Amino acid sequence: MALALTGCGRIYELPPPEGKPVVLEPAELATTWTDIHDGTLTLKQDGTFIADNVCIAFSWDEGLTQSGTGTWRLGSNTEQSIVVVSFDAAHPETGERRPDSWAALKNGKVLKLWTRVGDPDHDEPHCTLTSRAS
Repeated sequence: MALALTGCGRIYELPPPEGKPVVLEPAELATTWTDIHDGTLTLKQDGTFIADNVCIAFSWDEGLTQSGTGTWRLGSNTEQSIVVVSFDAAHPETGERRPDSWAALKNGKVLKLWTRVGDPDHDEPHCTLTSRAS
């Protein structure tokens, strides 16, 4: 049975980065977040942001980054904050403009925003942004 399911698609998906889901206040999110390639996303308290070569999640495309400005908003459930960013301009490679959403985690003194990237069948690393917890 497992072999049959493997032929139709994945049984396993890369797990989230280490950390526990966390609810963050807007003031805790309004800081500079950095990805593993030194891309940055600076969330400002007025609901705008500046991005410099930051990783983004884009369906089925791996390794996409984007720079620019836009707006962000906070969504939450009772267990985890979700940050939704919308760039002012379309992505230069894809020509599309759509929001990106990151879920918040806390791992010790490190805060993380993360989202899945690319085709789950290829185990692409997640787009993960980090910042120090206050």
